[in-house]
Amino acid sequence: MGRIVKQLSETTTKYYWYPGEKQEWIRAVVAVSSGAGAAALLMMLTRNSLAAVVVGCSVTLAVSGFNFGRRDAKALAGWPKLSDKAARRAAVAHSGRAAWRASAHGVGGAVAAIVVLNLTHSGWVADWLLPVVPAVVGALAHQTGMVWEQLASTVATTGPAAAPATPAAKPTAD
Repeated sequence: MGRIVKQLSETTTKYYWYPGEKQEWIRAVVAVSSGAGAAALLMMLTRNSLAAVVVGCSVTLAVSGFNFGRRDAKALAGWPKLSDKAARRAAVAHSGRAAWRASAHGVGGAVAAIVVLNLTHSGWVADWLLPVVPAVVGALAHQTGMVWEQLASTVATTGPAAAPATPAAKPTAD
């Protein structure tokens, strides 16, 4: 939960609560505005509304998928050991937030498919392939975000790696 604190007087403080964190809302605005900008630019260049909507939805879902992937990777890194009751409660909270992110991402892909299908178009490609392009791009961006977040992690080892065992010499037939 995000919180805005306003000090009205010396003894009065007013709190405004909003869902999510401010940084995540900013990332959502960046995703939507980048998709709208890409769609507007492509519409101006090509005058093809189908291509503009597909590209705009794809850019929006790519940016949001990358952000969701980074958040999922951070959540997986903080996953608790399930040894006691408090850890199990934390695991339920982690999985609840992950389910919420997955639902939001899935709804985004479904809405993009509905928008693309409701445009005036004809043909097999426009009816069957183009509606799933934004969802596929978003899913690939989600995986990229998860990998990106893990690139910075390091793993400590107890010592140097052991030398590989030399393979046994094969007997030669004379």
